[in-house]
Amino acid sequence: MSIPNSVLEDLLRTIPQLRPQIYFKSSLTALSHAMEDQVLAGNEQPLVIASFQRERFYRQEAHRYRRIAQVTPQVYVLAAPDTEFNSDFTKEVHNYETIAFDPSDRLTQEWHLIVIGQQYSVCLICSERPTPLPDVEAGEEVVLDVDTARRFEGIWTFERQVCLTGAALLLDRIATYRTELQEKIAQTKQQYGISQASNVRGNSEATPYTEIDPGPFAQRLVTYLQAGQYKLLKAYRSISAQERKQRLVNSITNAIRKSLNPEAILKVAVQELGQTLQCCRCLIYRCKSTDSNATIQYEYLGANVDSLAGQTWNLQENPLFQEVVQTQQKVCVTDTQSDQRLLKEGDSQQPIPELVRRWDISSWLMVPLLYQGQLLGMVEVHNCSSCETHPQPWRKEDVDLVEAIAAQVGIALIQAQAYASLDELNQQLEALEQTRSNLIAITGHELRTPLSTIQICLESLSAEPDMPADLQQVMVSSALADAERMRDLVYDFITLSRLESGRVEWNIEPVSLRECVDLSLSSIRTRHQQQDKDLPQVEMQVSDNLPLVHADGEWLVEVLSKLLDNACKFTDASGNVRIAAQVKGDRFVQVTVADTGRGIDRNRLEAIFDRFYQEEGALQRTTRGTGLGLAICRQLVQRLGGEIWAESAGKDQGSQFHFTLPQATTDSDGTIAESSPSPSQTKSTKSSRSSKRSSRQRGAKL
Repeated sequence: MSIPNSVLEDLLRTIPQLRPQIYFKSSLTALSHAMEDQVLAGNEQPLVIASFQRERFYRQEAHRYRRIAQVTPQVYVLAAPDTEFNSDFTKEVHNYETIAFDPSDRLTQEWHLIVIGQQYSVCLICSERPTPLPDVEAGEEVVLDVDTARRFEGIWTFERQVCLTGAALLLDRIATYRTELQEKIAQTKQQYGISQASNVRGNSEATPYTEIDPGPFAQRLVTYLQAGQYKLLKAYRSISAQERKQRLVNSITNAIRKSLNPEAILKVAVQELGQTLQCCRCLIYRCKSTDSNATIQYEYLGANVDSLAGQTWNLQENPLFQEVVQTQQKVCVTDTQSDQRLLKEGDSQQPIPELVRRWDISSWLMVPLLYQGQLLGMVEVHNCSSCETHPQPWRKEDVDLVEAIAAQVGIALIQAQAYASLDELNQQLEALEQTRSNLIAITGHELRTPLSTIQICLESLSAEPDMPADLQQVMVSSALADAERMRDLVYDFITLSRLESGRVEWNIEPVSLRECVDLSLSSIRTRHQQQDKDLPQVEMQVSDNLPLVHADGEWLVEVLSKLLDNACKFTDASGNVRIAAQVKGDRFVQVTVADTGRGIDRNRLEAIFDRFYQEEGALQRTTRGTGLGLAICRQLVQRLGGEIWAESAGKDQGSQFHFTLPQATTDSDGTIAESSPSPSQTKSTKSSRSSKRSSRQRGAKL
């Protein structure tokens, strides 16, 4: 049911002497909260009628109305439903009435809150006005926070006659939406005197209610506004600090991008940092952890401060520098006259106390320039006794800012070193490009979808604490499933990366193929049981008499598990999966994993072994998979000295995956001989060879 009339328009027709005002959303929020707080702080049971434009807006205030319902039984909440805004559920759980109206109803454009008690009454009846778009060509400013700028037109008053009339209009609508409440609404009108008030139309001589005390309401409103102002000022301070830090970091970053000349970068860094901190002296110099001295080249100076440019700075006897070298962390000294690290048995004639006295250093900050644990240089900030009456502790935001700049300057120095060695720079760029490509592939293909699902589920659980238990379980299950999907992706990506870079340690030995197949099937069955999924019929045709294969048992189980998992995933529970093995010639054993599933287009049989390949666009959404499994299988089989390929008659014709493995050779007396590893297997370490485990033990780990 949809009612096209506006409550505000009906109220103005009933009491034509009323004059509506313009309110912004933030103002209505403050007024509404103050009215609700008045109910919660009172000692009577008023009538409360609230109309929300959408259920999601009500959900943000649901906790307040649960508390209000404990104060008074006369609570009515209207909203356009989004999910489960129904009368039965809310009535049973929260003990107040909820009224759902059609999304096309005029109430979706209005904001109402009415409170009528025996000692006071107040109402807020507003209708939203469309916010005009700014004329950019005319130079009008674009308002970024559209929600805050929403405008409403309406009435806010303590006048009891207006409140009673507005309550009558809303109660009549509630009776229309929910006819079963007509008797209760009639009693409500009688209890609060609404029946008589609703018959008074246009009576400008109506006597106002004389016992209104707006003091508590005004106090709560002021408190609300003050709290909001405090939060706003706090946010402004945080934004200002972040802007300050970001501006400085951006200036250093731009200097780095424009030039690989470290001198130009360090000059910009020291000047920008010193001006931002408004310190007495800021220094940046290059040094190593083993240096005994350093020459000051880059400096910022405040007013009336002596320059250190060109001076030799003693590092070997500086306890602060030695502490930085040992801890690779910043060192802060608030008062150099009392810090015991700068004094040796109270002797002011030692080099460092003399340095402090000569250059008038009252407080000292040292932040290292590091790259992968290697000291490249130092940033020092000094304050002088002539610039401050009492030494002040270093502010955390200032220290954080210096550390951020130190990180940027460290990058600049590394870039300068890389520029001096072109070959090294090219290798780094290639590694960065490969990393970028991999990350883009992951983000674009696999990470974004499960991460979005997890975020939506968690946000729903956080925003809707009264969500039904069965729906909560669905949300949690969805989040866990996609978290497992992301975990599988990370594991597969790391495995593929190690394989492609040749960093895998191999333990090649004679392995029983039948044992590896058993372990793989056991792993697949266990996983499907945990996920409560039905497996297709799996048939194994692997003889115990097959010759042993020359392979790494752990990685062989990995290949078999991925191929079997693929076959089961793309085959219905009524289908069939078969794994078979046979001798091929006198050197190899061929393994086949066949299924009766959806099959593969013939022109894609080679592409399926590429990274992140998915058979079709919809497949990625309907079936779990990282798109890396077959790429890993190809890398593993090739490293083991075999080949892998796929066959299929086409869509819905099933598919067959084949791979070969070399047989374990035997001596003339029948004992198994140690075969020399293939070139790709020579990277295995001696420790891995000496710690051989059986294929059953390694497969059980999976």
